[in-house]
Amino acid sequence: MALKHGLKGGAIAAAMLASATTTASAQQSGWSYEATIYLFMPETETSFETPAGKVDGTLSFSDALENLDFAFMGALAATNGQWSVLADYNYTNLSFGNTLGGPANSELETSVKTQFLTALLGYRVRDDQSVKVDLAGGFRWYSTDTEFTLTPERAPSRTNTADDSWFDPVVGVRARFSLSDSWTSTAYVDYGGFRSGSQTWSVLLTADYAINERWVLRGGYRYISFDHDINGSEYKFDQSGPLFGATYRF
Repeated sequence: MALKHGLKGGAIAAAMLASATTTASAQQSGWSYEATIYLFMPETETSFETPAGKVDGTLSFSDALENLDFAFMGALAATNGQWSVLADYNYTNLSFGNTLGGPANSELETSVKTQFLTALLGYRVRDDQSVKVDLAGGFRWYSTDTEFTLTPERAPSRTNTADDSWFDPVVGVRARFSLSDSWTSTAYVDYGGFRSGSQTWSVLLTADYAINERWVLRGGYRYISFDHDINGSEYKFDQSGPLFGATYRF
């Protein structure tokens, strides 16, 4: 229910943004815009090194729906000639449990609050009827407040917390392929960090169907990964799975 409220609120916000900027003003300025609301349905894997050892939790999307407190996912893009600007934001708040094998027969409860924002400036290096290619550079901001509570069968429970936020520089490339008058496909990959103790990368593949000049439906696959040292301990967060969205152009 919270996911539905989040998507509904995001759709209203995108519609308000679209109506606030008229097509006429966009044409006069030379800029064109896109607002996208999407649903990312990943498997989530997160881990954290603790003094007592590594703890990690895994959650499928079907289980995530039952444990989801709130989520919002959306993107804005602007294009003017060969230049483009993109912002992609994702917020997730969920909690889940795993049973760990072994002689201790432990229960691991994981509470995850994550946000990430990717902001990029792109430049088109190829532009023809069949394929358009953009090179991009910018940053990715990531914030996590994650708690791992490990409860062995015959021992007291203990809680470890990964609470931090940081910025990573990011470079990427995007290619859009024209398949027909209505169908296109997009392939995007980026990498960031470029320093010891912090790296991130992502892949996005979509098939896009244009209903008309304004509305586009998208479906595909996304993978995104974060690896960062928090107070000397290694923290990892990975999500991968299908993605569906709707884009309004203005």
